[in-house]
Amino acid sequence: MFIGIGTVTNVATVVAGSGLGLLIGHRLTERTRSLVTDALGLVTLLIAAQATMEVSRNVLTDAVGTSLPTLIVLGSLVLGGIAGSIMRLEDRLEIFGGWLQSRLARNGAAESRDRFIEGFVTSSLVFCIGPLTVLGSINEGLGNGSDQLILKSVLDGFASLAFAASFGIGVMASALSIGVIQGSLTVLGVALGSFVPEPHLVALTATGGLILIGVGLRLLNIKVMAIADLLPALLLAPLLTQLAIVIH
Repeated sequence: MFIGIGTVTNVATVVAGSGLGLLIGHRLTERTRSLVTDALGLVTLLIAAQATMEVSRNVLTDAVGTSLPTLIVLGSLVLGGIAGSIMRLEDRLEIFGGWLQSRLARNGAAESRDRFIEGFVTSSLVFCIGPLTVLGSINEGLGNGSDQLILKSVLDGFASLAFAASFGIGVMASALSIGVIQGSLTVLGVALGSFVPEPHLVALTATGGLILIGVGLRLLNIKVMAIADLLPALLLAPLLTQLAIVIH
């Protein structure tokens, strides 16, 4: 199969899953849809916890020492959050979601602007921040196969069905985010070849896991965080890891 089949499959499953969710969503009560969203929030926290535990992996601690991995993640989130806040990434993502809503749900469509944006932003974050997104896309670009992205595609298909039942057509629009982000990461993997060291990817995965915890809290209505403002942390984690290796 060609490089990029994992992302193509992922986009297709999200479109199909969200389309099915739109068809059956009106048959579900508000209580049921809320419960499904809560269940997805809990599962998101589980996946996030598994990713976050990567911070203690030997491949990272052997490279930078036992005390620096947590500082790398902390520094990535703080500095990345500052950068994202200055660039207003969360606001820009919401503006983009509003623009899509105006194009896809015209002429008095049932979906409200806020519901569309919430569906687009939340599902984009859930589908694009997890460790399988980064590692799966880069691994596919490195020529290691698309198994991780195929697994992610199945999970996202079921999640998009539940999300669409709750949030509407905005969830289907998140397929664009998947195509752009995962496609870009796959291209990055192709460009880098086998250059990216494993400790750097481990730090990136742990950082992404913590960001994903914020998504889970948002889904559970515990804490509404500007998650998108933290996305630059994913770029900073490998850079700070390299700095820590040099210092160490």
